[in-house]
Amino acid sequence: MRIDFISDVVCPWCAIGLYSLEAAAARIPGLTLDLHFHPFELNPGMGPDGQDIEEHLAEKYGASPAQLAGTRQAIRERGAELGFHFAMEARSRIVNTRDAHRLLHWAEEALGNATQRTLKVALLKAYFSEGRDVSDTAVLLDIAVAAGLPEAGARELLASRRYDADVAAAEAEVQRQGIHSVPAIVVNQRHLIQGGQSVEVFERLLRQVLDAG
Repeated sequence: MRIDFISDVVCPWCAIGLYSLEAAAARIPGLTLDLHFHPFELNPGMGPDGQDIEEHLAEKYGASPAQLAGTRQAIRERGAELGFHFAMEARSRIVNTRDAHRLLHWAEEALGNATQRTLKVALLKAYFSEGRDVSDTAVLLDIAVAAGLPEAGARELLASRRYDADVAAAEAEVQRQGIHSVPAIVVNQRHLIQGGQSVEVFERLLRQVLDAG
């Protein structure tokens, strides 16, 4: 089953959506997911220094401190249920993710979608579980190499603007398709599922797609 997974690496609901989707697929005998990750920058205009995350969320969504605390707790609980650790206190800043998406684009093109998935999960864990700056070149290089990408190629890519236009074009195409929030999951290039759904919801929807042929 082909899955086109549109997401950002600093989106907690994207991590929840991915883990829920894969847990749902594991409940369906014989089902294998052919995962392809596509870029979506939540904050494409974010500067190189990033922004304090509390300040950013308050500005963007008008959320109060109490609302933010409640959301953080809900995210922690959902992650724990799925085996993903959200160390919310460790991530103090929201950052630009263009370079992370360029690496993900290259990972699939050069080494295939299995390596791309490994890198995607590593980036999510680096940001949400370890509080690392996934806009920092040295951090990205370390994550890329640990995920199996060749160090020389990753270093060269990060020092250039290669795939910048590809990422921008992919994001523009997503916008043209009417997708303005993530995660957005397209199943078999036909069926759209949006949001960090529960395992049960994903399982039901995947079974419906299979039954429909």
